[in-house]
Amino acid sequence: MNFEQARFNMVEQQIRPWEVLDFGVLDVLMSVRREEFVPEAYKGVALSEAEIPLGHGSTMLIPVIEGKILQAVQVKASDKVLEVGAGSGYFAALLAAKADWVRTVEIDPVLVNMAHDNLKRYGVENVIVEEGDAIRGWPSNAPYDLIVVSGGVPFIPETLLQQLKVGGRLFAFVGEQHLMTAQLATCVAEGKYSTESLFENAVPMMRNAPHKNAFSF
Repeated sequence: MNFEQARFNMVEQQIRPWEVLDFGVLDVLMSVRREEFVPEAYKGVALSEAEIPLGHGSTMLIPVIEGKILQAVQVKASDKVLEVGAGSGYFAALLAAKADWVRTVEIDPVLVNMAHDNLKRYGVENVIVEEGDAIRGWPSNAPYDLIVVSGGVPFIPETLLQQLKVGGRLFAFVGEQHLMTAQLATCVAEGKYSTESLFENAVPMMRNAPHKNAFSF
């Protein structure tokens, strides 16, 4: 299979038509080899619009959504990033291509090993993979310039928002299983946040996502 041609087609036919036009984002999507981060049985569809299962109820986000997230969060070279949910390690690799460092925290030990092995084999050195539940925050290296939640949540936990630096951004899919809005929250001052709704899309809910009747911010 000609992966380079398939990667070009992914960017030009899937991602760019959905108004992902940031050249820096498109360059990263062209340079990080997605096929290196999918299970062996799915390498042939790694650059397609197919939802790729990772096992244990987890799937990779489709390429156009990955592109839209990257465009929304505008990763800077100085950014310290927390990713909640490592999956296969691919999105952490995309973030790491533009950030200072990325800490990706995954609740499923099998996926922890998958992400760690994929990133190590691919030669990504500025990502640390840890096992745990970071949906309410990961304080050991807070505050962060950027937090990305890789699945759906009913609301953004306040404890997670509190781990942003002033000027920091948090991306999450907020809502119910079939009705979610991609949101970008920015810490505009100590304890104050502005939230922008970007686009609608349904993604799998995060495991251990907070309940709706819990306090939300």
